[in-house]
Amino acid sequence: MGSTRKLWLGLAALLVVSFGVLLWAGGEIFRTAPPIPEQVTSTSGQVVYTRADIERGRQVWQSMGGMQLGSIWGHGGYVAPDWSADWLHREAVAVLDLWARQEDAPSYDKLPAERQAALRGRLQESFRHNTFDAKTGTILLPEERVIAISNVAAHYESLFGNDPTTQKLREAYAMKNDTVPDAEHRRALTAFFWWTAWAAGTERPADAVALPGAKAVTYTNNWPSEPLVGNTPPPSLFLWSVFSVLFLIAGIGLLGWHHARSHANEKPHTIPSSDPLAALRVTPSMRATAKYFWTVLALFLVQILLGAMTAHFQVEGQQAYGFQLSDILPYSITRTWHTQLAVLWIAVAWLGTGLYIAPALSGHEPKFQRLGVNFLWACLLVIVVGAFAGQWLAVMQKLGLANNFWWGHQGWEYADMGRFWQWFLFIGLLLWLTLVGRALWPVLRGPKTDTKAIVGLLFLSTVCIGLFFGAALMWGEHTHISEVEYWRWWLVHLWVEGFFEVFATAVMALIFTRLGLVEAKSATTATLFATIVFMSGGVLGTLHHLYFVGTPTAVVALGASFSALEVVPLAYIGFEAYHSYKLGHATPWMARYRWPILFFVAVSFWNLVGAGLFGFLINPPLSLYYMQGLNLTPLHGHTALFGVYGMLGIALMLFCMRGLRGQMHWNTRPLKVAFWCFNIGLTMMALFTLLPLGILQLLATLEHGYAYARSEAFMQQPIIDMLVWMRVPGDTIFSVGALALCWFVFRLWVAPKPARVQGGAPEVEG
Repeated sequence: MGSTRKLWLGLAALLVVSFGVLLWAGGEIFRTAPPIPEQVTSTSGQVVYTRADIERGRQVWQSMGGMQLGSIWGHGGYVAPDWSADWLHREAVAVLDLWARQEDAPSYDKLPAERQAALRGRLQESFRHNTFDAKTGTILLPEERVIAISNVAAHYESLFGNDPTTQKLREAYAMKNDTVPDAEHRRALTAFFWWTAWAAGTERPADAVALPGAKAVTYTNNWPSEPLVGNTPPPSLFLWSVFSVLFLIAGIGLLGWHHARSHANEKPHTIPSSDPLAALRVTPSMRATAKYFWTVLALFLVQILLGAMTAHFQVEGQQAYGFQLSDILPYSITRTWHTQLAVLWIAVAWLGTGLYIAPALSGHEPKFQRLGVNFLWACLLVIVVGAFAGQWLAVMQKLGLANNFWWGHQGWEYADMGRFWQWFLFIGLLLWLTLVGRALWPVLRGPKTDTKAIVGLLFLSTVCIGLFFGAALMWGEHTHISEVEYWRWWLVHLWVEGFFEVFATAVMALIFTRLGLVEAKSATTATLFATIVFMSGGVLGTLHHLYFVGTPTAVVALGASFSALEVVPLAYIGFEAYHSYKLGHATPWMARYRWPILFFVAVSFWNLVGAGLFGFLINPPLSLYYMQGLNLTPLHGHTALFGVYGMLGIALMLFCMRGLRGQMHWNTRPLKVAFWCFNIGLTMMALFTLLPLGILQLLATLEHGYAYARSEAFMQQPIIDMLVWMRVPGDTIFSVGALALCWFVFRLWVAPKPARVQGGAPEVEG
């Protein structure tokens, strides 16, 4: 008890300190965010843009899909350019060409190298010099930049309309014709794009630099890499990247010492002779969770279909095998739905698991629990259909800017649904929390048991899952983009990667404890320790997503240091995988749980590869400076999101189904097909397309700058097309696995065969 008490106190202290620092970092981000000017004027007094233009432009950008069509400051889609980097490069080239023509050269490229170097120096002084006047709220620009802005704006107004001269470019960017049909809206859009590029190329005021004597950096810490304007990695990125590696090595060493010490005197554990859960009483509310798992499979299949459509847009742009798909389902919609469904089906699997496991643990069926489970499921369906319909109407420009924020498409990746639907989902999660909590309450308030601490941790994780989605409600329609990004990553990182991880750890510990495979006392200690290790890097590791969104150097330092600690527990994931595999063979009756156990083993593997190797590949500041928004980012995203959370959701679902349909014969051949197809398909997707494509983009960034690596000139090369087509084999195998899993579940409910009885006990299937 003493050691458990210390662990609880340690966890509480860790969370208080970590969230205190995270909130302080948020205050610094808000304080030093790039200013939005009241007006942008030329030296002759011409008004170029106003604050209203920039604000309206952001609304237009959000309504057309926002981060789902290209990216801003590196966050968003990968087929269209990063609009901040693209604008910055185009404006720089336009100014250089203007100066070159003044020297009687046709363009900057035709000048001698000596003159090019002189003009680049002049350009960097012009672009990087901060002319924002805080008293008047005015940015003053020289005439040549105003002319360049006019030329670049004309290009964008043509691109986002229906101009035939930019048709090929729209196809290369997978943009539908008339992405923004209103001419005034297109002009406002250029104001927003210009402002994001201005922040990326303009140095912060001197008093905002974190270290005394440090060289000034832009508002985005010199991101993106753009040689023309002198955007190169600042020394702080090198410094904190080195420190992140040191933190990683130190963390692995300490955890290795603890692992050796804690496992040195492990005592053998007596395993039950039969399955303790075989006689579990399935309550009406537990039985009602079956529809959650059917919904999981339906959403999963739709997500795969939308993923295939989204990937194909990268080849044909606006069509699918000759059919003008972009007129009905444009790229920004298929990608929106694909990314949202990835989170939704995994979340529904875990929500269903919580509703099933709570009465199973307590043996208590609260009054109206089944009604609550059914009502919550109906609400989830309404939210999915309503939010997706609003997003389609927004992207098709049928909703209007006045209604978009509340009912349409917010434009923030993974937080795209309109504010009304976010409130609806938040209330639904509070209902889920209530349903799980009331079923667990007899255990929580009852006499002390060996598993009470794990049940308490499970309940606290449900509280955090319910409440922390509220981070999505912390920004408004006109909140500064740097502040939105801060809260958005609370949602994406802390909610999905943080507290769902704690929930899963507690659920797995309780499952293995109830099966009698591990002692409750050791499981409690291990679960609390694992939570402390994970959260020690997980909370402040949130900041590694915020290096280049208008944040000060202190955020880079904290994010680099603690995101390295996120990888520490993954270094010992092989022990976890072996432990799970060993439990699967601990006793003959565990054959009933063979495939859920193997999915747990797969979770461990992809935790090491997807979250560990591919995650740390991009996490250090210097790495992310060059890799953010390249295909090495979705390499980490796909292998970590499905490989870890998706596989875990499937494993938990199968455990629940053992209780729901354990009396039926389990033909596990489809599960075998699903398991291997998922792992082989995901591996092929990573190794045949995302990894080589990301490496080619990285080389292009290092040699030519970030804008080129995201441009149509690079992305439309034959080798890129070939790598995209190389996704087809892996995607096909993966899809076969999904169909096999659906067939397995379908047969459990439609014309199932009762399990045969052998020697007075149900048969043990493999």
